[in-house]
Amino acid sequence: MAPTRILRASAVLALAVIPVLAPSVAMAVERPATTVAAAADVDDFSYASWDAVYDVGLDDDGRARMQVTETVVARFPDADQNRGIVRGLATTYKGAGIDTRVIAVTDEDGTAVPYETEEDDGTLFVLTGDDDFVHGLTTYVIEYEMRDVIVGSAPDASGSRAADEFYWDLLPLDSTQPIEAFRADIRFDAALSTHLTGATKCYIGPSGSTEPCDLEGPVADGEATTFRVEAGPLPAADGVTVAVGFDPGTVVQPSARTPDPVADVGPVVAAVGAVGLAATGWVATVAADRRRRRATGIIVAQYDVPDDQPPLLAAALIPGAKNVVPAEIVHLAVRGTLRIEEGASDEAPRLRRQPQGSAPSPLDQAALDALFPHADADGVVDLPAESEAFATRMTALTTKGQEEASRRGLTTRARSRAAVILQSVAIAVAVVGLVVAIVAVASGRLSAGPALLAISVGTLLVAASSFFTFSRHTVLTPEGAQAYEHLQGVREFIRVAEEDRLRMLQSYTGAERRTEKGADVIHVYERLLPYAMLFGMEDEWGRVLETAYSREAHGPTWIGDPTSFALRTSLVAFMSSSTAAATYSAPSTGTSSGTGGSFGGGFSGGGGGGGFSGGR
Repeated sequence: MAPTRILRASAVLALAVIPVLAPSVAMAVERPATTVAAAADVDDFSYASWDAVYDVGLDDDGRARMQVTETVVARFPDADQNRGIVRGLATTYKGAGIDTRVIAVTDEDGTAVPYETEEDDGTLFVLTGDDDFVHGLTTYVIEYEMRDVIVGSAPDASGSRAADEFYWDLLPLDSTQPIEAFRADIRFDAALSTHLTGATKCYIGPSGSTEPCDLEGPVADGEATTFRVEAGPLPAADGVTVAVGFDPGTVVQPSARTPDPVADVGPVVAAVGAVGLAATGWVATVAADRRRRRATGIIVAQYDVPDDQPPLLAAALIPGAKNVVPAEIVHLAVRGTLRIEEGASDEAPRLRRQPQGSAPSPLDQAALDALFPHADADGVVDLPAESEAFATRMTALTTKGQEEASRRGLTTRARSRAAVILQSVAIAVAVVGLVVAIVAVASGRLSAGPALLAISVGTLLVAASSFFTFSRHTVLTPEGAQAYEHLQGVREFIRVAEEDRLRMLQSYTGAERRTEKGADVIHVYERLLPYAMLFGMEDEWGRVLETAYSREAHGPTWIGDPTSFALRTSLVAFMSSSTAAATYSAPSTGTSSGTGGSFGGGFSGGGGGGGFSGGR
């Protein structure tokens, strides 16, 4: 990915994190449609000549500056095809912005030619002309300036530098127009001329070519030293690249080219650290929730649940409780307040309210009211397959169970202090890293682009995790932890082998607790079925109940056919349809580069400059 593409992506992410810093990071605009999707016939012309003069010198800060005058003569067809040319100029070089600025566009007589500029992807596009078509030989004189076009070599192990160099592509290799004749003069001012080393190279051909060309010079006139290169004809996409060496340290380099681990690596380290701290805070939050579920830490198998803890309430104490509404309906059925019957289809079971049944708790009564608001004269309702009203009532019923748990002091809302501290430190680290990266990129340091991208992503992740870490979570109180451990004991009773369950029921303490008249194994087992459903253990508990029914030679009286022992078949069908009904939601109805040319290893297209050329 090109550095400028990284910068564009990073800038967008940074804008999402800190909008007030938008002016510092909004560094790119959309490439004009005329250059992206130019019709092929618009580029069907040639250049009769391309002459360029490069005046390179030092500014008051000792940094390289360059003024370029390109005189190009386009040979357009006589047909109404072109309105002008498009010249693309590089805006970055060797990891730094080069402050490319267009001075003027004129014709051969010095008359101003209308033009506009657009910038995209490291290129400043100069679009000449207006709505009028141009024909035949047409001259454009484009003047522009750049800075920091001479690059210093990296220091070796001893800290010394090999040389500075001007390594430049004089022609756009991204071009579909041939050039009949090309000439360029590269003039270095007196301050630079005294530091020339005499090392020069010239390459000609398509990008990557190492074919040499003649670079005439140096020719000194007292004020400047000039090099000249001439070539032609050149086919489309052929370029000319020159390299001229200077004494090391001749040119002051921009800070963007100076190694800076704080700007280039620091934000990446900050991103990793901030995300790590946020993740640790997340873990601390989860661990705190788990600790609140512990009362004595001792789980004793239990075969009964108090009447004031129906499935609606128990679900508020069990993390990730399943099948809450179906479990409550089965709870009411095994308690004798309703019966689950087959309806017109397997997908639409029927509920019949039993007149002799009574709700064991206020929550159970609320469930009955929600299930039978429009029962017929026989107290029968069909579970609707598609009813938002029914689903809304069931959602409110589940919420009522959670509210009741809080009202009884079984649950409360709290946040982890350790998690808050960790998350706060993570935010601070991310913000510091983001500010460092934005300042580095805003200063023109292209090498900081990947770091800005990394810290932007990291900051977004930290910000997202803050919603979880800083939020108050529903946790158990000491009383709630005791009730939870009791429910865990019920789960243990469901899990153990049959002989262990029977031994517990037949024990002295077991018999003493079974105070209801006529209580038997089936009676106990049926009452635990709703809680097995909350734990996701309805299949294995249904198998236990089927064995008990078979032993007693009768089926369940609260669901399906009383003469059948196949409880699980009826239960699975009921759970599927009741879950779908309780969670129904109506569908929406919307529409849908080279190290250096002077020292070997260079090639055409390996330097700065070059750019783009095409028709308009």
